[in-house]
Amino acid sequence: MPVTTAALSRDPRAAFSLEAVAVDEPRADEILVRIEASGICHTDLVSRFAGAPDRPVLLGHEGAGVVESVGAEVAGIRPGDRVVLTFRHCGRCRNCRLGRLAYCAHSTALNQFGARPDRTPRITVAGTRVRDGFFGQSSFAGYALTTADNTVVVPADADPAVAAGLGCGFQTGAGAVLHVLAPEPDARLVIYGAGAVGLAGMLAALTLPDVGVIVVEPSASRRDLALELGAAAALDPAEAGAAIADLTGGGATHALDTTGHPEVLAGAVAALGTGGTVAVVGLGSGVPPIDIRDIVLGGKTVRGCLEGDANPREFIPWLLAQYTAGLLPLDRLVRRYPHTDIDTALADQRAGRTVKPVLLW
Repeated sequence: MPVTTAALSRDPRAAFSLEAVAVDEPRADEILVRIEASGICHTDLVSRFAGAPDRPVLLGHEGAGVVESVGAEVAGIRPGDRVVLTFRHCGRCRNCRLGRLAYCAHSTALNQFGARPDRTPRITVAGTRVRDGFFGQSSFAGYALTTADNTVVVPADADPAVAAGLGCGFQTGAGAVLHVLAPEPDARLVIYGAGAVGLAGMLAALTLPDVGVIVVEPSASRRDLALELGAAAALDPAEAGAAIADLTGGGATHALDTTGHPEVLAGAVAALGTGGTVAVVGLGSGVPPIDIRDIVLGGKTVRGCLEGDANPREFIPWLLAQYTAGLLPLDRLVRRYPHTDIDTALADQRAGRTVKPVLLW
């Protein structure tokens, strides 16, 4: 039973607590992964507050590492494999059979601190059960127990700090653009929010022929980064409305809203040209003030999107291949931190100094 360090949440309003935890040996259908890197995503921080009365809580859903051991029922994954950890899916429901894995009928039960069927603990701290199973991994720790459906084998030479973000954030942004929006040549795409998801979407769009990208972002430093990475324009939200119409010749063909703010979504819909589509990936709340006549008369589409509508087993290795070929410079979005500096990483992310903080274990 490995003993390792984990970043636990004992109080959602307090800092993470670095503590020694014991990780159980893998059951027949489980995989023990030695975590090398784990990305910090906004979902981790929000989930500290979401209906989690049992403490401590172990988060983390963008893990990358090396397989230590596997259970007897696990096929296709072996000790020594380098892997990226992503979301769970059952593989049997109608959505899974149709390839819509992120919309699995059992997604909530599997990903939101899903427990073992027999309720025995996977991780304990000083003999007390840790609430784990976040996205089937809880990878804010030196080891994680996962399953075959959310463990993706990647090349042995993959950089774990870059690969980690592919488990959720990078996959979401890139997939929303490539799978959902699929902009054609001469398209004009507007991305709202230049965080890890938005900038990954922008980089994915720039791999397509003749797609112009405009970024709308309040942070000046992130607007500058977007321009460095190839955006045609980077706008402050206060000036976006009229500027988008001018820059696109009457309206965007496509948009990606990563913010989760209803008023931003309403603005994105209004800024679309005739027949335009906006993909929404930000998990916010509230009702956007959208004019139904504008939707109908303009033939516009608003499309929700989870995890980039991706099949991670195929998409994550493909994204890594694009990165290795120099076509998708995701490393420009990553800043590495020792796991002991998690508070610094969070402060830098909140201040806009870091796009994608990644903890090294």
